[in-house]
Amino acid sequence: MQRIRLRYTKRGRLRFTSHRDFQRAFERALRRAEVPMAYSAGFTPHPKVSYANAAPTGTGSEAEYLEIALTAPRDPETLRVLLDESLPAGLDVVEAVEARTPGLADRLTASVWELRLDGVDPVDAERAVRAFREAGTVEVQRLTKNGVRTFDARPAVAHLETHGSRADRPTDQPCAILRLVVRHVTPAVRPDDVLSGLRAVADLAPPVPAAVTRLAQGLFDEETGTVTDPLAPDREAAEALTASPVAAATAPVPEGSA
Repeated sequence: MQRIRLRYTKRGRLRFTSHRDFQRAFERALRRAEVPMAYSAGFTPHPKVSYANAAPTGTGSEAEYLEIALTAPRDPETLRVLLDESLPAGLDVVEAVEARTPGLADRLTASVWELRLDGVDPVDAERAVRAFREAGTVEVQRLTKNGVRTFDARPAVAHLETHGSRADRPTDQPCAILRLVVRHVTPAVRPDDVLSGLRAVADLAPPVPAAVTRLAQGLFDEETGTVTDPLAPDREAAEALTASPVAAATAPVPEGSA
């Protein structure tokens, strides 16, 4: 059984696609592309697709990941092109690698986010960011199905800074850009929780909803404060096997899911 790992995006208006909507669209794309999918056993077999840490509905993303299991080998790049052509523009499959190492989900320990705050002066944003970083705790509230939950959002935020003052289109209105690195913890801390924290510590309240995009996700390096590419180990393993024809002919494909 061959396993392929894919990176895909949610861009433009497709950022409002829910994870369930994407699942339906992706399974239709698998059928259109005639991908030889492996299926689960039981009374209701379904294609073996492992989704990893999907972005919240309403946020854009350049770094969503999933893994599929095939019953027949396929070239990853050819498969990527076929699936990308079978999905609507905005849900774009941008990278595909054969799974050569276990534990994709274990490598997704942090995300890099960009928040565009239209109508917010960058000076005010910098003041709020500084207050957030200096705070020992930043308590925020979130409405859940079990009621309102209060938790500290500060420990999950490994990095937070202002990042210029650009906007997607020319405008006379102020616009602040924030970049943040958020660890994947329990309970999960989302970008909107960080915005709630900025409002709590510095009364920063954007006049319109923030435009949120996940730029990357992967393994968080505590020493450098960076987020590494989760597909890099698979690419490196493939390159090593290519350099060693004997190893490539005998190396087993990992059976673990994403």
